[in-house]
Amino acid sequence: MQNDPSPALALRRMIEGYQVSQALHVAATLGIADLLAEGERSADELAASTGTHAPTLYRLLRALASVEVLHEGDAQRFTLAPMGQTLRSDAEGSMAGWAAFIGSSAYWQAWSGLLYGVRTGENAFVHAHGQGVWDYRAAHPENGALFDRAMTALSKRASAAMLAACDFSGLRSIVDVGGGNGALLAAVLLAHPELQGTLMDLPEVVARAQAQLVVAGMGDRCRVVGGSFFEQVPAGADAYLLRSVIHDWDDGDAVRILATVAKAMATHSRVLVVERVIAPPNEGRDAKFSDLNMLVAPGGRERTLAEFEAVLEPAGLKLGRVVDAGGFSVLEAVAAA
Repeated sequence: MQNDPSPALALRRMIEGYQVSQALHVAATLGIADLLAEGERSADELAASTGTHAPTLYRLLRALASVEVLHEGDAQRFTLAPMGQTLRSDAEGSMAGWAAFIGSSAYWQAWSGLLYGVRTGENAFVHAHGQGVWDYRAAHPENGALFDRAMTALSKRASAAMLAACDFSGLRSIVDVGGGNGALLAAVLLAHPELQGTLMDLPEVVARAQAQLVVAGMGDRCRVVGGSFFEQVPAGADAYLLRSVIHDWDDGDAVRILATVAKAMATHSRVLVVERVIAPPNEGRDAKFSDLNMLVAPGGRERTLAEFEAVLEPAGLKLGRVVDAGGFSVLEAVAAA
């Protein structure tokens, strides 16, 4: 990309960032990076493979080459640049699922309501679609599948850092509360053969997870429980894992979820809350923009440490260690005395 120190040009590129996001969404949806995995191909060849209009596809590809996702050679032939490698579906820490999801129409329409959310404090997704994200995904399985794919990719990227940060020594059982399709729990069980796991999420969510756990070789070490974490979670486990769950909810609902977990805990149990923590002023871009995403989509929020304590304490939990986990933090909590 052209290097220009002008603040106005830098701001203009930020303003137009949605254009890059949509271009990446289209490339991920078409599987362009997978088609380039084995080497250089022309725009015409890629168009034939994707069923797209060749001259127009070329316009997309050259734009992505200008932001260093692809590299354009002679005769409109393209290869993957280092960033483009992460769009491959088989890449370690692939971003393909996330790119496909955030450019989807349902997500896009919700973000167009950010001004509404800021003016009212209300949820933009409900404003755009007439229902919350969970009900919408249940009613639109294709959107739920996109979400699952995106969360699997993000879980893979975060799991290594989380596994290094969490102390699983002495544990024999763990419940992944709101664990989605089970990708994170499978990684935990693979790294700790002594553990038995339980995946708990809504019935329609865990129904999609069962087969994936079997494929991951965890079918005999992980049971699947469908239900609402507002009502009941499996009792008596050594640890309860909640990764990127609490940030989906406002403070009242966050307390309800944590109180349900606290009620299920044994005296020796602990809770592992894995979330982004809001940094001091002028720092921590990722968490602060994720906080806007929570406002727009599920209706929750990212929190400071003090705000986490404010939802843990009413639930009967006491915050202990806080460990960095590569952009996330592991907040360990136990039952309050």
